[in-house]
Amino acid sequence: MQPISKRMVKIAVIGLPQSGKTALTQALQALAEQGAHDVQFVEIHNSDELHGHAYEVVLQVVDSTRLEDSLLLTPHIIDEEQKIVLAIGRYDLLLQTDHSLNLTLLQQLIGVPMGLVSVKKNMGLEACLALVLREIEQKEPSAHPIYHLEGMDSDDAYRAYVHGVLTQTLKHSKHDQHQTRLERIDKVLTSPWTGFPIMIAVLYLVYWCTFTIGAYPQEWIANGIEHLTALGHANWESTWWTSVLLDGILQGVGAVLAFLPNIIILFCFISIMETSGYMAREAYLMDHIMHRVGLHGRSFLPMLMGLGCNVPAIMAARDIKNPKDRTLTMLMVPFISCSARLPVYMLFVDTFFERYKALVMVSLYAIGILIAILFAIVMKRTKWFKQESSDHVNELPEFRMPKCKRVAAHVWERAEDYLQKIGTVIVWASIIIWALQYFPQQDLSDIEHSYLAMIGQAIEPIMTPLGFDWKMSVCLLTGLPAKEAIVSTLAILYGGDLSAAGFTPLTAFGFMVFVLLYFPCFATIATLRHEAGKTWAWFTVVHSIALAWLIAMLIYQIGMLFY
Repeated sequence: MQPISKRMVKIAVIGLPQSGKTALTQALQALAEQGAHDVQFVEIHNSDELHGHAYEVVLQVVDSTRLEDSLLLTPHIIDEEQKIVLAIGRYDLLLQTDHSLNLTLLQQLIGVPMGLVSVKKNMGLEACLALVLREIEQKEPSAHPIYHLEGMDSDDAYRAYVHGVLTQTLKHSKHDQHQTRLERIDKVLTSPWTGFPIMIAVLYLVYWCTFTIGAYPQEWIANGIEHLTALGHANWESTWWTSVLLDGILQGVGAVLAFLPNIIILFCFISIMETSGYMAREAYLMDHIMHRVGLHGRSFLPMLMGLGCNVPAIMAARDIKNPKDRTLTMLMVPFISCSARLPVYMLFVDTFFERYKALVMVSLYAIGILIAILFAIVMKRTKWFKQESSDHVNELPEFRMPKCKRVAAHVWERAEDYLQKIGTVIVWASIIIWALQYFPQQDLSDIEHSYLAMIGQAIEPIMTPLGFDWKMSVCLLTGLPAKEAIVSTLAILYGGDLSAAGFTPLTAFGFMVFVLLYFPCFATIATLRHEAGKTWAWFTVVHSIALAWLIAMLIYQIGMLFY
């Protein structure tokens, strides 16, 4: 007897927590074996992904502890004229807060079938999926009797609609002490009045610890490199190959290697914030502000990733389905200070801002984020990016105790990447800088007549309004392939003594801002070209250099009025 073929039906699932994918898959398989349909679910992240797709029904998983934010997506799905089933999750946690929900009235007001589920405990999934299959058999979507927002697409209107529904169906606790500990913490961390000061304080503490704790191993490495260099000069014959080894490779690589402990400490803190769930609170806090200025709600997540490296951050923007928002987010990422810029900042901050290290570091990251947002505001008013964004960051994961194994793996990944750059890009950059400084006079002491001086003096007139001499300008050129190369170039040219090399606190700050804003690196531009296209890659090259020059010039010229 021939087996009866089942009809393939596709279900779009939105709002599904990461921990629930396995349980949902198993429930679908069990239901498909009993039913007349071969069920396949497709996870989506926003209502834009419903355009042009033939889904039988949309299953929206709603977090009952954040009902107003979670249900904000429901009117968007209804406007797409999609069949929808709501799965009200984490209802047990809502009851723990002494709140309750009139599910029957909520279903009548919104006009869609819904059920209570616990994805984590694998409860209620099959019953909810049965509602999904029953909805598939219906020819028309469910009626929405109280839905009166036809033709209105503003977020404020949708929020007013959801708020009105919950006013009638959600019974609040009379006592704040009935809130769960997570709710009380989230209320503080996600409030604009308390969340931003806490975020600034956390960042300040992170960088203070990075400098304070990292100062000791950094000094040990720097002293070790200096001792090895002196030992080599004392025991080896003075030839060109000893010079390239000691004055080029060892000095250049050693200057970058000295910041490895700081990199490890910083990314240890970042990994703890990410795995604990605090990073998600930062994204949530920034989300509504970004919408107020016309930016995409999910754009801040790749920007956070940019703190590690701009390349994976640009690739992470693929999850933004709207092509205009996706491209604009990719163009914003290079303004975020990646770990490659960190050694440059630390070198100058250690030398010129001894009493204000953490404050200066936080200000540099804040300047990058602020300029990225201002850049996006301007671009959103051009014909290429003008549109309204509707996607919000609503899901907040539970707080978790960071696992040492996961933190260690993340830190090792960043340290390994840093060491690979030292062993490849930095070594070759150090050799090239040494050669340009050594030839044609074959004398490191006669740097004014070297090829390096010729290159620097050619571009010096352009950089003079910024307060940069030819040596500073050459350092910026060597940072094009990788920003860490700037540190090795500074070590080769100045021997590590920046305070006696013409730098002042004003030019040092302008130099750091220039490094923050100009040409990110070859790898970032290549990734941007692949993801957004050649035109936008070249646009980034041109506008980043022009913007860096303009702002560094303003810092120097205005600063000189008071300096």
